[in-house]
Amino acid sequence: MLSKKLRDFLDARNVKYITISHSPAFTAAEIAQSAHIPGGILAKTVMVIIDGALAMAVVPSNRRLRLEDLRDLTATDDVKLAHEYDFKRRFPDCEAGAMPPFGNLYDMSTYVSPDLAAEGEIAFNAGSHTELIKMSWHDYERLVKPRVARFTT
Repeated sequence: MLSKKLRDFLDARNVKYITISHSPAFTAAEIAQSAHIPGGILAKTVMVIIDGALAMAVVPSNRRLRLEDLRDLTATDDVKLAHEYDFKRRFPDCEAGAMPPFGNLYDMSTYVSPDLAAEGEIAFNAGSHTELIKMSWHDYERLVKPRVARFTT
């Protein structure tokens, strides 16, 4: 089911978006295939811990996060992948692993690959393993105000 927090946030700001229902899928490749979405616009939210604080690193589903680049970007060596137990409670309205890339809604920083910005639109898990949201990159960037930087392979 679509995250209520996300839906309310987007609707209150009159943002145009579409929801895409698909069969249950858990990996980015499965989601892209099931929803018929190109891997270049499907965002994958990777949870990281930077200097002890949770953050989101958002990359295209067909790319991989480079922790070394994220360390350089944040000017700290204290960057690591988060485990599910580190963040699951922060997303009470989402299924584990299906968090939307809206760190601002969950009080955390959001870092986004410029590869997603180049596509003009972005699709992402909407709180469940059976629904995506697709919207314009411009609206996403305006609402989230992510730090856009290269940290993918």
